[in-house]
Amino acid sequence: MNEDWKYQRRRSRLVSVLRERGIGDERVLEAMEKVPRHLFVDLALRPRAYYDEALPIGMKQTISQPFTVAYQTMMLDPKPGERILEIGTGSGYQAAVLCELEVQAFTIERLRTLFERTSALLKSLGYRAVCRCGDGTKGWESAGPFDGIIVTAAATLVPDDLLRQLRIPDDHRSGGRLIIPVGNRATQKMNRIVRTGEESFEREETDGFRFVPLIGAS
Repeated sequence: MNEDWKYQRRRSRLVSVLRERGIGDERVLEAMEKVPRHLFVDLALRPRAYYDEALPIGMKQTISQPFTVAYQTMMLDPKPGERILEIGTGSGYQAAVLCELEVQAFTIERLRTLFERTSALLKSLGYRAVCRCGDGTKGWESAGPFDGIIVTAAATLVPDDLLRQLRIPDDHRSGGRLIIPVGNRATQKMNRIVRTGEESFEREETDGFRFVPLIGAS
C-alpha cells in the first residue's frame, strides 16, 4: 500500500505539470493519473517514471514523454466505444491510456521481442488492448475501419494504407482522424488528418516533436 500511495502522489504531480503545460482535456488527464507508468519502465528507471521525460525501454526504443502522450491523445479526442488503432505499441503506455478512456484499442508493434513483452504486461494489468506483431505502416485492415489512428513514430510521408483505414463520414458521425508526426530525424510536426469523404481529407499541422522513426517492412 505504501508503494501505491507513493506512486499515486507522483502521478498526481505529473498531471499537475501537464495541466500547467497546456493539456486541458480533463478526460485525458484523469486517464493518465490512473495508469501506473512506473510498471512500463525498467526497475532501475522507476524513480524517474513520473518525470515529464522520455525513457529508454531497450531495443533503441523509448517510452514517450508524458506530455507527448497527453498531447497526441488530446488531438485524437477518443470517445468511449470508438475503434482506435495505435501504430507502435512500444512500452504499452499509450495503449493503456487509451484503454482507460474506454475505447476499443488495437495496437501494432513490429519488434517481436517488444511485442511479446508488452502484450503480456498489458494483459497482466487488465488492459484489454488487442495486440499484433507486424508492419504498422500497413495498418490493420481486417480490424478497420477506425474512428482514430494514432502513430507513435515519425513518418517521412503519411502511409496511404492508414488513410484508407479511417472511417468514412456518414450522416451521424464525422470521419476518422489520424494523429501522426511527420518529418525527418531533425524536424517533425504533429499532423491531424480527418477523413471528409471517400477520397478527401483535411490536414492540420501543429507543434514540433521528436520521435523514433516509423519503419515498415524492409
